[in-house]
Amino acid sequence: MLTREVLAYKYVKQLFFARFLSNFGNGMGPIALAFGILALPNGSANLLGLVLGVTTICFLITAPFGGVIADKYGRARMVGITDMIAGLVLFVQAWYFTQGEVPLYILLVVNGIFGIMWGVFWPAFAGVIPAVIPEEGLQKGNALNQLLTNSGMILGAAIAGILIDQYGAALTLAIDAGSFFIAGALVFTFRHLTPRAQTTQNTMLDDLVHGWWVFLSFRWIVVLVFSWSFLVMCWAAAENVLGPLIALKHFNGAKSWSFVITAESIGLIVGSVIALKIKLKYPLRFLQLSSFTLTFYIFTLAKPQSLLVIAFGAFLFGITLDLWGTLWATALQRKVPRDSLSRVSSFDALGSMMFRPIGLAIAAPFSTLLGIENFLYILTGVSALAILLSLLNSQVRNMSFDQDQIVD
Repeated sequence: MLTREVLAYKYVKQLFFARFLSNFGNGMGPIALAFGILALPNGSANLLGLVLGVTTICFLITAPFGGVIADKYGRARMVGITDMIAGLVLFVQAWYFTQGEVPLYILLVVNGIFGIMWGVFWPAFAGVIPAVIPEEGLQKGNALNQLLTNSGMILGAAIAGILIDQYGAALTLAIDAGSFFIAGALVFTFRHLTPRAQTTQNTMLDDLVHGWWVFLSFRWIVVLVFSWSFLVMCWAAAENVLGPLIALKHFNGAKSWSFVITAESIGLIVGSVIALKIKLKYPLRFLQLSSFTLTFYIFTLAKPQSLLVIAFGAFLFGITLDLWGTLWATALQRKVPRDSLSRVSSFDALGSMMFRPIGLAIAAPFSTLLGIENFLYILTGVSALAILLSLLNSQVRNMSFDQDQIVD
């Protein structure tokens, strides 16, 4: 299916614009929050890790139920609602940052609610694209979604450093909040495409258990989710906590770190372009081998190398991330029964993110104990081992889109 044919479907452009808008804010948000917290009177790497960890823990608690909620009440409806609620609570946080002091409970409550919304949004969104694009256009549709999503990310990340430097973190966080709210309102308008589930005798627990068994039935999903739980742990520690510290210590603070994240976002764009064209016999084997770019990225932070070398590592990892986003989504959409897709995606989300709080929590104390350089070398080794072990599984190496397709 051609790109123009995918875009011709009703609501596709509206969906893609919403994703562009919310990710424009997402490009700004993590940078603004990191440097906003570090600039507070009580700010520190430990506080940053705590706040990010609370977000992830709330996400992990919610994610198993997020797929059931999305399937039961309508996926597009829940995407819209969660984005709008996230926008509203982020506005509260932005207002407190304008005061120069943010109480700890505000940081924890706001980012905890954001994590809860994220836990519903992730599995809900997995079922939205198949509702607006037919099966033969899924890979192209996922690639276009990633392209526009990443365009928003790169623009947001590029602007974030300038805004933070000139106007502070509060304005940048407010723009992030506004982007979420508007994007959610846009998706909410086509909630009828993914209607509520018909009334059944099943309880939420029944639906949850059924989704769990479907998830376990796909060995390649289980293996790669477990592998990525370790990769995300390493990535979170290196990029979300230690990266901003390295930028403050060795480079030019927010501007320098914005440059690195922008390079990663450019990599996402390049990955989107590749995903539009690429056809692979064994997509999972390719994706997991390409994940060694994360190992290289973490390694560049350890010395640290020049800012250009770090940015190059981030760029390569960005390409990998986008290819994962497109091809992994396509694999789930084509292989997993459609009525279980959101629930399986919720366990995918739960498993992939389950060690992220650990990475965020240990980053500051372990880097103090061992030294930032030594700790980053350990993270480099852990990431490489997680990739290599997953490739021992034959289903991961040999899964093909052309085998055993399940779409209904």
